[in-house]
Amino acid sequence: MTADLVLRNVLLPTGRRADITVSDGIVRHVGAAVRADETIDCTGYTCLPGAVDMHVHMRGGVQAEKEDWRTGTVSAVAGGVTVVVDQPNTVPSLTTPELLRARIREAEEQAVCGFAVNAGVVPEADLAGMWEAGAMAFGETFAAPSSYGEGLSTGALKEVFSRIHALGGLTTIHAEEVSGRAPATLADHDRARPGEGEARAVEEIARLAPPGMRLHFCHLSTAASVRAAHGTVEATPHHLFLSHGMFEDGDTRARVNPPLRDEETRRALWSCWERIDVIASDHAPHTLREKKVPFETAPSGIPGVETMVPLLMVAVQKRQITLASAIEKTSWRPAAILGIPRAGFEPGDRADYALYPDGITRIDSSCLHAKCGWSPFEGLEAVFPQEVIIRGVRAYAHGDLREACPAWYPGQGYLSPQN
Repeated sequence: MTADLVLRNVLLPTGRRADITVSDGIVRHVGAAVRADETIDCTGYTCLPGAVDMHVHMRGGVQAEKEDWRTGTVSAVAGGVTVVVDQPNTVPSLTTPELLRARIREAEEQAVCGFAVNAGVVPEADLAGMWEAGAMAFGETFAAPSSYGEGLSTGALKEVFSRIHALGGLTTIHAEEVSGRAPATLADHDRARPGEGEARAVEEIARLAPPGMRLHFCHLSTAASVRAAHGTVEATPHHLFLSHGMFEDGDTRARVNPPLRDEETRRALWSCWERIDVIASDHAPHTLREKKVPFETAPSGIPGVETMVPLLMVAVQKRQITLASAIEKTSWRPAAILGIPRAGFEPGDRADYALYPDGITRIDSSCLHAKCGWSPFEGLEAVFPQEVIIRGVRAYAHGDLREACPAWYPGQGYLSPQN
């Protein structure tokens, strides 16, 4: 047997070292190596399955100044992410099968890694049509307004939940309460979208949803919200690693929905690490020109797909979290929730990997690949991958994209044109 690729001396999560043999993008054997067209020695690296970021906003179209599928997915790969799931609050929002298919075609032409696309959720949306056209999931479904997304009323939420549940689809939820006038500072923004209101919104969603409905709560920012959730739970690196006190109070770059919380709340979120199912970036880039306006009118959203796993790898190296939990929350659990083949170390697994060195560096936005050109994590410690393999192909090496490896992952309702 001659393989396409062999990864030699991989330290497996079990603690043993083995060689991983890959052919046709799939793990074929774990153990002693065979001859291969290409070999990568993993000695000195931590080998992780490629991350699945199930919450990104890749912009594109009329918003291509902020980001496009190519720059966004290059940024993903450079951070060890090999599959991204795009949110549907694009311009225009994805509410019909035709718009969804156009978004998929745009990604097929530009993306350099695996991708999926979610369906927009508003009362007039053709949910069944988008499900059959290959939507991965439904939402972000907005229980409160956010950038490019209008909040749905209680009645509207109950109606769309019933339709999605009948299809067997996964609903992803943006749960918040919004009150008061437009905030003028980061602290005001925290008070206008309070953590207590987020927890109440999470509880209300559970009451509105039909029994047994598949719910996934996006970017929960407080321990109380995580504890209140009935469904899978997602948290972001910015809510885990940043608090609003780390910034000048009027710094619009740190404006995001849900808001950055105070330091006590941030630390309490870490106490729920075991209950959090998924870490996702909510990569939502805006240009600095858009951000450099009065706080009241500045858009909410920050870039983060490239820094997500590198930030967590520092926590792993410092033994603040286990490597196994980082793999579970960035790769295996999101793949299971979405129903896509998992990357891993067993025969039959998808051969997506990222190799991380032992050395810790600091985040320098000038070295990142997102088109917006800035990061709220500037100066924080990180461990970036040196090599990234996608479906057995060496896609990224030492700062350079070597080969584009796009692949569309349709949702479970997909009816291909042949069916």
